[in-house]
Amino acid sequence: MRVALFSTCIVDAMYPKVAKATVDILERLGHEVVFPQGQTCCSQMHVNSGYFDDAYPIVKTHVQAFEEWDFDAIVAPSGSCVASLGHQQPMIAERAGDDATARAAASLAARSFELSQFLIDVCGITNAAEQLGSYFPEKVTYHSSCHGMRLLGLGTRQEDLIRTVGGLEYTQIDGLDQCCGFGGTFSFKNADTSGAMVADKVENIEATGASVCTGGDSSCLMNIGGALSRKNSPVQTVHFAEILASTKENPLKVTGPVAVTAGGK
Repeated sequence: MRVALFSTCIVDAMYPKVAKATVDILERLGHEVVFPQGQTCCSQMHVNSGYFDDAYPIVKTHVQAFEEWDFDAIVAPSGSCVASLGHQQPMIAERAGDDATARAAASLAARSFELSQFLIDVCGITNAAEQLGSYFPEKVTYHSSCHGMRLLGLGTRQEDLIRTVGGLEYTQIDGLDQCCGFGGTFSFKNADTSGAMVADKVENIEATGASVCTGGDSSCLMNIGGALSRKNSPVQTVHFAEILASTKENPLKVTGPVAVTAGGK
């Protein structure tokens, strides 16, 4: 298949290694990956904050960027951004009176998948170690992001793949379905509440004895990782795409404040 990578703005700007890991996984399965250069933000932050008028040109830019390319599917390492494509973008375009963009947005959303959705539902991946060569010999716990779980309906897809990684010891966190307190601008507008929520999340993570907390949204992992670092906790945060991309031959090493791939900087 020809797959268009939707990297998301936070990954593109702050966690490019997550995008690279996603490409590595897709190419390992024999897919051709293309990257529409005009992509920027999906507008989720603006919509969630009520700035519908400001969101419209962002939606239009996203649709135009992907419409210019020929592909079979769009894949993103973010449940929240993929959820935004289907649940927000058509609504924003319709509200602006742009029916053509609304239809195009809905069409693109129908071909858009969060990474675990694509791997399991489209590619039939059920065992990461056997089918992807994934290997990560660490004790790992998992945070289930709200948008992916509640809005996109990912269920246990990410967790199921993580559990099948070679060498990995999985330990489930208490309060798996509890929000980490990020919520985009929520963490700025309601800092005290957000701080209390992530404190609870971090306490539960550390109680597992895991060396790594993983998840499917870099924004949530950034929030959790910040709270862990402020406690000088040894627990690291790593996107699940990086764990799936890790192999015995080219392992993801978690030895300090930043996870790096062997040979990387």
